[in-house]
Amino acid sequence: MSEFWNQRTKNLSPYVPGEQPKDRLFIKLNTNENPYPPSPKVLEAVKNASDESLRLYPDPECTALREAVAERYGVKLEQVFAGNGSDEILAFAFGAFFESAVPVLFPDITYSFYPVYADLWDIRYCKIPLCDDFSINIKDYKETCGGAVLPNPNAPTGIALPLDDILSLADFLEEQGKVFVVDEAYAAFGTKSAIPHINKYSNLLTVHTLSKSASLAGLRAGFAIGNEKLIEGLRRIRDSFNSYTLDRLAIAGAAAAVKDAQYYEEINSRVIATRERVTKTICEFGFKVLPSSANFIFMQAPGIAGADFFAALRERGILVRHFNKERIADYLRVSVGTDEEMDKFITACAEIKKT
Repeated sequence: MSEFWNQRTKNLSPYVPGEQPKDRLFIKLNTNENPYPPSPKVLEAVKNASDESLRLYPDPECTALREAVAERYGVKLEQVFAGNGSDEILAFAFGAFFESAVPVLFPDITYSFYPVYADLWDIRYCKIPLCDDFSINIKDYKETCGGAVLPNPNAPTGIALPLDDILSLADFLEEQGKVFVVDEAYAAFGTKSAIPHINKYSNLLTVHTLSKSASLAGLRAGFAIGNEKLIEGLRRIRDSFNSYTLDRLAIAGAAAAVKDAQYYEEINSRVIATRERVTKTICEFGFKVLPSSANFIFMQAPGIAGADFFAALRERGILVRHFNKERIADYLRVSVGTDEEMDKFITACAEIKKT
């Protein structure tokens, strides 16, 4: 029925999510989900919210979640925006702050939703090549542009930028009157957040998801923190589509997660420790692993094509992510699972290398 599509729909190249298998059991290391369960306080909050009030619309302002975020990060309520995961917030940000006259900048190897959003909103963009070591050179972004979007750490590489680089670009773009969106989806796993600097840089918007660091990929909740005028811009876009982006259960669960920082600091520290152990071990086997500050690693097998390595792991019941794209076709992105899961992954890598 594609004859009914308008030209915009025909021209889109939608984001392709990681495989969600239903035919067999896998060790699932392909979608960067947290291997540990949500806080018990989150489950209790969702349970308590499951009552007759579900017949009523949720709070369109997501006040409980925004209050929890404001208190935890020491910002004003008016500086917090809540949304249906960071993906929705990023989509709103593209629509609110970037225009087609001058291209918005983001890396050539990065979260593949960025060009999708730009195409959806008919925004010009320029992909800035990563360095040979897959790092981001912040100087490459200091040019006349329509704004910039950078994930810190980057995905799928996992490499983080120093906070000084982030703030340096925020300063440069502020002088141009352009917005700088910092996607901090994985910041909890080893990167300094730019949140403490939003009052200094009025153009700086940090975007966050509870899917990774709060073990809530199934709940769909995220938030952004920035200048009040940026938040109002997001609100204008949201309210032009759907004022009720978060349901009652999501608001309750997300607020509880934000409040239970101690629980999540503990489990995310376990993820970091496992990441470092696995990286050290497989590097000793001869595999190449980029330095990661996320809850995944980006790796290359010696003498094995990425597609073949991916298939060999899948045959052994382990799902990872392969991006058949220029420069990274021989790399795999591997989410950090539990220690038991990662031990099986290490064993599989050793077996595959020998074959």
